[in-house]
Amino acid sequence: MKTSFFAAAIFFTLIGYSQYAYEPSEKNPYGLLNPKAPRELADYAPLIGTCSCKSVARISQTEWADTVDMKWTFKYIMDGLAIQDETLKYDGSHSGSIRQFNSDSAKWYVHYYASATPTSSLSSWNGGMDRDDKMILYKDQTAPNGMEGYFKITFSNISDEGFNWLGEWVDKTESFSYPTWKIYCKKNSQ
Repeated sequence: MKTSFFAAAIFFTLIGYSQYAYEPSEKNPYGLLNPKAPRELADYAPLIGTCSCKSVARISQTEWADTVDMKWTFKYIMDGLAIQDETLKYDGSHSGSIRQFNSDSAKWYVHYYASATPTSSLSSWNGGMDRDDKMILYKDQTAPNGMEGYFKITFSNISDEGFNWLGEWVDKTESFSYPTWKIYCKKNSQ
């Protein structure tokens, strides 16, 4: 009886591993891109892995806070059909996102969460790659003075060596920009 139980357990374990071949594993700690995923999931391929980053946020109209060291990790999840990222900041404020591409709208949808601001509803951005190979994401946001606009996120200089990230408030025509957060990342050796 024990032998058949253990044989069944091993059999179902092996089936499970082969069924979810693109999930993070010991062999592939960041998962793998599922060949059945929309081709746009490859937009994030250079970011998959862990980077050492420098983060700096605006604290007033004229001043920026001290730079904070952080680790930013991207990996494939949901059997290689989506991407999750996590930041671990040395100041103790951590965050992450779930990134999914919707083929019907041809847009990325990014749902953000942070340890400092637990919420019942996650903030979300949407957008995609532009002609200059920048990932640009938007979220509607009204400025403190009541002006309608967006919080715009831009991933730029994307390569296998790292990337830059910019968070800024822009008006609806994007003729005015107010940067609020900058991050510079270098890929760790895998």
